[in-house]
Parts: sequence; structure tokens; C-alpha cells
Amino acid sequence: MQELKFSTSQTERLDEFLRRELPRAVVSIQVLRAYSTTGISNSKIRRLILAGAVQVNGRPVLRPAFELRGHSIITVRFEAERFFYEKQPDDLAFEMSDAAVLYEDENLIFVDKPADFPVEQTITGNRANLHDAVVDYLWKRQPELRNPPYVGIMHRLDRTTSGVILFTKTRAVNKEISEVFQSHILTKQYLAVVEAPRGAKGQASQFTVEMFMGRVTGKSQQGKWGQVAESRGGQYSKTDIRVLKKITVEGRHCLLIECSLHTGRTHQIRVHLASRGLPILGDELYGGYPAKRMYLHAAHLAFTLNGKKYDVKAAHFFEATNVFSRE
Repeated sequence: MQELKFSTSQTERLDEFLRRELPRAVVSIQVLRAYSTTGISNSKIRRLILAGAVQVNGRPVLRPAFELRGHSIITVRFEAERFFYEKQPDDLAFEMSDAAVLYEDENLIFVDKPADFPVEQTITGNRANLHDAVVDYLWKRQPELRNPPYVGIMHRLDRTTSGVILFTKTRAVNKEISEVFQSHILTKQYLAVVEAPRGAKGQASQFTVEMFMGRVTGKSQQGKWGQVAESRGGQYSKTDIRVLKKITVEGRHCLLIECSLHTGRTHQIRVHLASRGLPILGDELYGGYPAKRMYLHAAHLAFTLNGKKYDVKAAHFFEATNVFSRE
């Protein structure tokens, strides 16, 4: 576990301070120097703060916009291997093409993300990712540009999750898109494959899972979320779940399930399904049976922006892979 300490007497936002000072500190430490060859992204700083890894004057601060005033001592604790998150052995080799574009206009581009491919760059800058692939794709279409085109990340999918993901092509719509996601005035539907419990019937059924969620592992351990009381910092989460049909995947009797999100917490669907004894196939972190991939797929994203309706669907599981057979 690494611990870095900083002091300042300036008045400024915590995330902006760390964005400037953390890369300098990392480069100055011999044991970390090999990791850090590029700057640290704003999203990485934000997640570091939200994970509770940053203290100001001995107290945890969970707000990136927290204002430092007077003389402040900032302490940052992290595990180097997890913080820098090197390339995973099963990362997919992927090159963006027209076939991966689900919809595009002058402001937005919706992409069909493959499983086992990260959405964004890591600190070390040595890991292929979808954001860079989209930038390269758009730049190749406009070779006259001297600098790479802008591509904004508005939401994320886990590395192992496939399906619809949205990027912005202009900063002008970032605020409106952020408000859409934060207010949950949109449709987000996922498909998941779970191993059928013994005695499971074939007819469709539906139910809703609601709970307060939070991280249940230590900061130096692999991130795992679960039920946490609101009084202990848990955040409200809600998912509508509908069992669609029986299905056979990788030779196992499973259920195909549709999940509609009302909130967007980390690992929400994975935790909610596991809490009902229905862990996702391939999701070993939450008790799922080992498989070729984690079978979670962002199938549908819809919302209205400035009077224009967007309704985008990714290729169905059956179209995207040949490991399925219907019963």
C-alpha cells in the first residue's frame, strides 16, 4: 500500500489539486516510476476520491469538488498494482469499424462495446481501450485535423460487459447528457444469463430488487459491492428483473434475464442478481460459475435530448455469439 502526502495553503478544488500534484509525486517515487508514463485522468482522480482513498486533515473526503481552504494536509493511499490497473491477460484485441457504430449524429456516437475490452485508458497509457479506439476511428474519417477529435465519456460499462455505450463528440452537450444520467430519465436495459436454480420453471416471472449498496471490501482488495446500510454510507439502488426464458449456454442450463435499471450503482445488476441466488454466469466475484466470459450485455439505451429522441439497441446475445442454444 502506497501513501502520499501533500500540503497546500491555496484555495482550490480537491480534484484539481490532485490532478496537478499526483502525477508529479508518482514520478518522483522510484517504486512507482515504472508505472507512470502519462498523466492521470480526471475520471481516475474522481474514482480515487469516491473510493475513500483521500483524506484532508485526517478526515476522508468523498467529494471531488471539495474546496481546500487554509493550510491543508492531503493524504492519498492506494495499492499500486490496482491503482494503475495493467492490461489484463484476457483483454480483447479490438479495432473500431463502421460495424461497431450503432447510431451517430453530429453530437453523439453510440458504440457496440465488445466484452473483455476496457472503456477508458489507464494511467500508464499502455492499455488498448474503447475510448482511444473511437478517437482513432473518428480521426481517420477526418485526416485533415491536426489534433485528435474530442470524444467524451458520459457513462461506463465494466470491462467484461458488452453492449451499448454512449460517447459525446462535442463538449456542448456534456452537461445535458450528464443531467439525463444523473436524473435517471432514460431507459437502460441489460440482458444477463444466470445458471438456472434447481427446480426453476420455464415460465416468465418478474420481480424488483431494492437495497442500499456500498463497497464491502477493503481499499487494498479487489473491489466488491454489496448491501450496506444507509447509515453507513449505502446508496439506494433499484432494478426491475424479468425472467425471459430457459436457455443453454456452454452446456449449462440457464435463464435469460432482462434487467431494467432505475439507478446506476457500481456492479448493481451483478449484486442484485446474486442477492436473489442468481449470480451471472462467468461472474466469479459474486458466485457465478466460471465461463468463457461474464454474460452481461447492455442491450438498450433510450432518452430524449433537446427534444430529439434516441432509442438505440445493441445486437442481441443470440446474434453476437454462437455459444447459445434455445430450449
